[in-house]
Amino acid sequence: MNGKDKTSDIMSSMTERHKNILEILQLQGSISVTDLSERLNVSEVTIRKDLTALETQNKLYRTHGKAIPISPYIGDRHINEKEKQNVQEKRIIGRRAASMLEDNDSILIASGTTILYAAREMVSARNLTVITASVSVSSILSQNKYIDVIQLGGLVRESSVSVVGSFAEDMLGYFNCSKLFMGADGVDLEFGVTTTNMMEANLNRMMMASAQKTVLLVDSSKFGKKGFSKICDLDKIDQIITDDKIPQVYLENLEELGIEVTVVSA
Repeated sequence: MNGKDKTSDIMSSMTERHKNILEILQLQGSISVTDLSERLNVSEVTIRKDLTALETQNKLYRTHGKAIPISPYIGDRHINEKEKQNVQEKRIIGRRAASMLEDNDSILIASGTTILYAAREMVSARNLTVITASVSVSSILSQNKYIDVIQLGGLVRESSVSVVGSFAEDMLGYFNCSKLFMGADGVDLEFGVTTTNMMEANLNRMMMASAQKTVLLVDSSKFGKKGFSKICDLDKIDQIITDDKIPQVYLENLEELGIEVTVVSA
C-alpha cells in the first residue's frame, strides 16, 4: 500500500468515527470521552482530537470530559428571530396545548415563541379567561369576544414583547388559575428550566405559584440548553409537551421524575 492509499484509509476511518460520534450524540444527548473510546475502540487521545475537530466545525460542544451536540448556553434573542425556528414543531406543540382547554377555563400564559403558536391555536376558544405577560398573546386572543384577556402590567421587554417587574408580580397574587402554559429557553437535567432574563424567570416562578398545574411547552431543540436565569427545578413541572425529536435520555429521566411527557409528531 502506497502513502496515498494509507492517507485515504486514515481519512475514511476518521470520517466514519466523526459520523458515529454525531449519531451517538443525537441519540444520547451527551457522552464522555472514555465511553466514546470504548465504543469506537480507539484511544482517548484519538477521541479528543476527533472532538476538537468537530467542535471547530461547530458540530458539537466539549465540556468537562464529555461532548454534547452544541453549546448549551443560550443568549437573549428577539422573539421575531426565534419565531422562525422549528416552526412545524412549535405549531403542533401549540395545537396540543390548546386541546387541553376546558369550558369556563381560567389559564395563565407566559411568554415565548412556542407560547405564541399555542395562542394562535386557542383563538377560537369560547368561555375562556386568560391572564398573560405577553403583549403579543393579548393582541392575538383579544380578537375573540368570547375570551376575556387580562394583560399583566409592568416593564415591557423589547426582545420578548412581554412584561416583567413588580407590578406584574403583584397582580398575580390576586389570581388562581387551573393551568399555566410556559415556555423556556433551556431544559437541563441538572440545572432545570431556564430563560435568558432574570426578571422573566422570577415572573414565571410567580405564575407557577398562581396555577394548579404547570405545562411546559418546548420543542426538542431546548433540551440540553441553559439560559442565564433558572426558573425552577424539573420536578416542579407537571407536564411537558414536546416533539418526537426529544433525546431518549431526557425522555427517560423526565418520566423517572414523574413528569407527564406528551410527545407530538409533525
